[in-house]
Amino acid sequence: MSDTLAHSSQSPRPGIPPSRAEAVLGSLKHAILTGELKPGQALVEADLAERLQVSKTPVREALKALAASGLVTTSAYRGAVVREVDQAHARCVYDMRLLLEPAAAARSAAAGRVGQDAAEALDQADRAADTADRSLANRAFHRALYAGCGNPLLVKSLDDLRDQTALLSSAAWSRQPSWELEAAEHRAILEAAAARDAALVQDLTYRHIDSFVARNFPEDAV
Repeated sequence: MSDTLAHSSQSPRPGIPPSRAEAVLGSLKHAILTGELKPGQALVEADLAERLQVSKTPVREALKALAASGLVTTSAYRGAVVREVDQAHARCVYDMRLLLEPAAAARSAAAGRVGQDAAEALDQADRAADTADRSLANRAFHRALYAGCGNPLLVKSLDDLRDQTALLSSAAWSRQPSWELEAAEHRAILEAAAARDAALVQDLTYRHIDSFVARNFPEDAV
C-alpha cells in the first residue's frame, strides 16, 4: 500500500478519531487530488479494500460520497472512475462560482461573519505538504468566506462545488504552479473582509476566481 493512498484526513468532528469510512474517504480523496489515482482510472472496490486493508463496505460508502461530491463518476459499463478534468466542465464549475460566491462572500463580510476560520485556513494552506492538502485548505478558506452569508441554500450550492474545485485546482497547479499568487489574493480578500468592506470583498473575490479561470481554463481551449 502506498504512502499516499494510506493518508487519511482528519475527522470532521474535532476531538473524535475518524471512523473507518471517514478514513477511507480521506485516503481516496487525497490520492485523487495528488494524482496517485489518475483521472479516468477505474476504482474497483475489492482492489481498494485490499490496498487499504479494510472491508469493501467502507470503500463502497466512500465511493458513493466521492460520486456525490463530483470527484468520481459512475456508469453501468465502467463502474466508478476518477473524474477526468474536462475543460468544458471546469468552466461550468467556475461559472457557477462566479455567479454565486462573490455575492455570498460580500454578504458574509457585511455581516461581520468572516472570522478566525478563514485566517486559520490560510495558515494551513501555507503549511501544506502537497497539492491535495493545499487545495483542501484553500477550499476551507473560501467556505469561511461564504458560510456566513445567511442563505443556507446558497451555502449548499457552493459546498456542492468544493471537491470538484479542489480537483481542478490541483490539476491546474500540476501544469502551472500559481498558489503563491493565489495566497496573496486570499490575504487581500481577508483584509477587506476584516474591514467589512463588502463591495471590495465582492470585487476581489470575483477577480480572484476569474483570473484563475483565464490562466488555466481559457475559453478558446474548450
